[in-house]
Amino acid sequence: MIAHKIPVTVITGFLGAGKTTIIRSLLQSAQGKRIALIINEFGDLGVDGDVLKGCGVETCTEDDIVELTNGCICCTVADDFIPTISQLLERQHKPDHIVIETSGLALPQPLVNAFNWPEIREKVTVDGVVTVVDSRAVSNGQFAEDEEKLDQQRAADEALDHESPLEELFGDQLTCADMIILNKADLVEEEGLLGVETGISARVKRSVKLLRASNGSVPASVLLGLDAESQDDIHNRLSRHDQFHHDHDDHEEGEHHHHHDHDDFVNFVVEPGPVGNIDQFSSSLASIIEAHDILRMKGFVEVANKPMRLVVQAVGPRIDSYFDREWATKENPTTRLVVIGLDGLDQEKVAEAMKAAARQAR
Repeated sequence: MIAHKIPVTVITGFLGAGKTTIIRSLLQSAQGKRIALIINEFGDLGVDGDVLKGCGVETCTEDDIVELTNGCICCTVADDFIPTISQLLERQHKPDHIVIETSGLALPQPLVNAFNWPEIREKVTVDGVVTVVDSRAVSNGQFAEDEEKLDQQRAADEALDHESPLEELFGDQLTCADMIILNKADLVEEEGLLGVETGISARVKRSVKLLRASNGSVPASVLLGLDAESQDDIHNRLSRHDQFHHDHDDHEEGEHHHHHDHDDFVNFVVEPGPVGNIDQFSSSLASIIEAHDILRMKGFVEVANKPMRLVVQAVGPRIDSYFDREWATKENPTTRLVVIGLDGLDQEKVAEAMKAAARQAR
């Protein structure tokens, strides 16, 4: 049960990949959520009070932005990050969600693992790790558009205690991700993008969603609410330090990554009715997600002869479900799922397939 924990989204990626632009888009579509920002990307801040307008003037202020400028966040976890998170959690008006923009030099694994520390593990959870990739740079055989600037950043960071080559850092950021944003996709020809996706797919061994984006335009509905609990899965996110052009045949059977051509998103609600066999219904949902390239699916399911509601969360091919509480006395038990996908998704076909899946699982 994580309902009482404040969710945290970790946004990682090299300097210049577009992390700040992603955050701007996220906040502009936050729909009143109070979001606190912890920013570690010194040298590329670009975030100020204006960015928070998407949260609503009354719920987000400049006090909700915390800058960690003492060095790479993964190297200052105990001295810098843990106290900062603790202070946020002690506020009278606690945030609804916390977003962390890491330094481009940060290893995400130590940061995610820090959420298992006794001081905070019962209060926060890693909702998801989002890795932002500079598609144009990678298609040109680099990891960042200005690798010299990265080297300058490395030299200026006195707290940095790891000397990982850029390729290994890139691998760490990918293997820790729950979602990978291929930013600046509009600046790369289709053949180049396919090459970037093939290289990344060969490197990532878990089931991770790849999403193309232009100008960092990805809404909060796509980025937040992944419910990944990444800190509990840290053993599956260890860097393998393999070569970037790994043989794609090593990729686990059954895992597939899909590309997207633009960044227009749609969402709609489907109410397919009650189900009896949860496993069968989940399996059918996974097939529907695969067939229609659905990005996200989330909501509640009415399970026959069960007094509790079933929470369902799907990010790409990964589906999680759990009973969270009993239906309230005044509630009418129902199955209500929100589907999020790219513009052009055949909503009618998806709805029909979901309703058929529910009928078959009764």
